Amino acid sequence: MKSYRKELWFNVPTRRGFINITHQVEECLKESGVKEGLVLVNAMHITASVFINDNESGLHNDFDVWLEKLAPHEPVSQYRHNNGEDNADAHLKRQVMGREVIVAITNGRLDFGPWEQIFYGEFDGRRKKRVLVKIIGE
Repeated sequence: MKSYRKELWFNVPTRRGFINITHQVEECLKESGVKEGLVLVNAMHITASVFINDNESGLHNDFDVWLEKLAPHEPVSQYRHNNGEDNADAHLKRQVMGREVIVAITNGRLDFGPWEQIFYGEFDGRRKKRVLVKIIGE
């Protein structure tokens, strides 16, 4: 069995944002040489997310609006976590959107359903953060 590990680094210049990372994960899959197996993609920071959905800007805007309604950034005083920080909302948004995804690898390709792609979600940006790609298989 083969095992492959790589970190992808992102620095979103805004507080929140979504980045399609499907191409980077596909590049990792090519580098790994794995034809049959699984890929784990997870955010290594507790204020960021990795999720699978459609690559459509209206949907991404809907996510942003919906998440801000669920866990508004301001007023920061509404959160107990904000002792000198202002990112409690980002922790809650990450909890909703999820930490990681696992995708099957079949015939050397990500085995997606229609329209599925992998995204990095940032909820407390303006600094470098990483995503782990771990691939195992034959």
